[in-house]
Amino acid sequence: MPTVMIDGIETRYEVLGSGPPLLMYAPGGFDATIEKWSGLGIYEKVKPLAHLSRHYRCVVFDRRECGQSGGRVERITWDHYVIQGIGLLDHLGIHKAHAMGGCMGCCPAIAMTVTHPDRVLSSVFFWPVGGPHYRLNGHRRFNEHVVFAAAQGLHEVIKVAREGKSFGADPRGGPWASVIRRDPVFAARFAEQDLNAYLLIAGLTGRTLIDRDTSPGAEPEDMMRIKTPALIIPGSDASHATSAARYIQESISGAEYWDVPVSQQTEADTMKTMLEFLDRADG
Repeated sequence: MPTVMIDGIETRYEVLGSGPPLLMYAPGGFDATIEKWSGLGIYEKVKPLAHLSRHYRCVVFDRRECGQSGGRVERITWDHYVIQGIGLLDHLGIHKAHAMGGCMGCCPAIAMTVTHPDRVLSSVFFWPVGGPHYRLNGHRRFNEHVVFAAAQGLHEVIKVAREGKSFGADPRGGPWASVIRRDPVFAARFAEQDLNAYLLIAGLTGRTLIDRDTSPGAEPEDMMRIKTPALIIPGSDASHATSAARYIQESISGAEYWDVPVSQQTEADTMKTMLEFLDRADG
């Protein structure tokens, strides 16, 4: 697959299908890759990429610090992911696109809709993350990593990261685990950095990205200014609280909320709802 340098970080991407452009922020935490659109939970069930690429020019990519994309040790904010998405659109010569996020990908999709309304035709938020259990579990992972790195050192972090598990599966490897595995130059620089400075960055990144008991990504006052059409499809589990989806609905005036329980979100009905929304937004 092709790659492009955006903000000094390599991004692996793919363009599938033809039609109006649709930028898709992949589901997953620090393992949000192109493949998750087809092989993870609800996405394997309803097959959004297979359906959407028949009607839209789907721009999919590995988020930074995920899969085959690169990364940089810094306090990561949702705006960093927005920079990646906008940079990819610029690289492809796309001025306006529909924006879609799945799971944690909803957060940068919301942030992009807030900060770049002139670039977004409509937004789809599919199973947005959020809720108190999501916050507690997220903070636990970052805290576990910081404690491990402080006690064992960065060389041990590298050893754990190279075992191949994601940050979510084994927090000891940290949020930069995938970049450590794929890039020996990055791994060497990672090992040489000041440990105390790294611990501050890692801890602050967790608090920055997961800063509330509902869906993160943008302030509600900013979301209230969104004028572009929006569709929300709720989840209902510890990471995708239904309350987080309702929070987005309450914050975005005029947003469409597909009030269907997860058990009834079939492939046919889910994709019919999504495609009909996008068609109306195009019209």
